[in-house]
Amino acid sequence: MSIHVALHHRTTYSYDRPISLGPQTIRLRPAPHCRTKVLSYSLKVEPADQFLNWQQDSHANYLARLVFPEKTEKLDIIVDLVAEMAVYNPFDFFLEPSAENFPFQYEPWLFRDLSPYLQTETVSPEVHRYALDWQGKQMRMIDFLVALNLQVSQDVSYTIRMSPGCRRPRRR
Repeated sequence: MSIHVALHHRTTYSYDRPISLGPQTIRLRPAPHCRTKVLSYSLKVEPADQFLNWQQDSHANYLARLVFPEKTEKLDIIVDLVAEMAVYNPFDFFLEPSAENFPFQYEPWLFRDLSPYLQTETVSPEVHRYALDWQGKQMRMIDFLVALNLQVSQDVSYTIRMSPGCRRPRRR
């Protein structure tokens, strides 16, 4: 028997006077290729007088694009979702023989095909120091990914905020 989890997300913007909203893009829908089975999904947006078009980006993520013809004093976005939680091994996948060991290099033909996805930004000193821990190590790729995930889980903290409500925006 699987476990079902319900998610309720609400974002509300209130304005002190009627304003014109530009086109809004909402990215609050699971991608069709996610492993988690989505049993139900709903999106409700106020003001109700709007034009909604569903689109997909280049990575197959759903985008709701909304256009509001009238001025409004409030924008309210509500997403309700029910998903089936199942246990699976995230490291259960196949690798090309050329990528079975860390580090690896892409075959030239694959590197050319993947080049748009391999563009990187300048890394921060913290990320650079993190990468140095793995420099010179050689191991099976699956072992590397498991070790890297374990290291990240030990080094990065996550705080769950149980209190409802809004946080004030930070000023720069």
